[in-house]
Amino acid sequence: MAGISQGEPKISGNFNGNIRCGIEEIENSKTTNSQEINELDGIMEKSKKRRREKREENSKGGKDEGEGRESLSRDPLVVLGWDLMMKILSYLDASSVALSLLVSRGWNRVASNDSLWAPMCEELWIGKAHIPRWSKVPGLSKMAAYSRAVTDSKRGRIMRDDLCDHAWEFHFTRDAPDYWRNLDPYWKGTAPLMRRYFHPDGSHSADPGDKVWGGHESCYSVVTSFLADGKIRKHYVRINRWPQLFVSRRQDWGWEMSNFLCKYSSIPDSFKGGTGPLFQSM
Repeated sequence: MAGISQGEPKISGNFNGNIRCGIEEIENSKTTNSQEINELDGIMEKSKKRRREKREENSKGGKDEGEGRESLSRDPLVVLGWDLMMKILSYLDASSVALSLLVSRGWNRVASNDSLWAPMCEELWIGKAHIPRWSKVPGLSKMAAYSRAVTDSKRGRIMRDDLCDHAWEFHFTRDAPDYWRNLDPYWKGTAPLMRRYFHPDGSHSADPGDKVWGGHESCYSVVTSFLADGKIRKHYVRINRWPQLFVSRRQDWGWEMSNFLCKYSSIPDSFKGGTGPLFQSM
């Protein structure tokens, strides 16, 4: 037909542009879908990770509870009971029993029981010259009494109560003049040692008929000075204007006071019960 050309059909420019736009849209769609899939995979992976961590935590928590129950079943106090644990602890020394106070509240109640510490107090006080008054306070637990007695035994500062509560044996030293040593039963080896007494009013006396004493008046004072940090700088007892007496403790918790001329030793009197100051001192 006239006006119509034969051969391949021609595609208009607009149609080609539309095809290219369609292809680009498909490619962009693929890219967008790929990104969404990747994001979704990431979210799913995070979700799985959180669930896995939660399962592990739950599993671990269950294991700890099981271990706690197993540990409790191995506690000697739970397995053996109060009475048997008391019997076992009674064979331990005071330091070991004191350490068991820290195990748990249950152990603390057992290890602090008076029936456990009362025999230890009695054993501690055997052979001691003096029993501290502040460890014999009525209503005080036996464990506290034991602790206070040990603490007081390390006290190096003598108080007026210590001086007045005890009688004191007295003798001259080897460096004293011969005249005094010849009057002293300690050096003659004939009669009981001389005794001295300290009184709350500050006076100092001897037994009647004491040849050394001679009936003169005597008074005493306790002198203590401290450093800036609270530690004792000097501590001694002075009688009249005689040389100062330096203070020390014996292994049996007794007291000694001495200088180059004479020596005082407290006479054991634990049968009195508590002696010395009522409150703790340095």
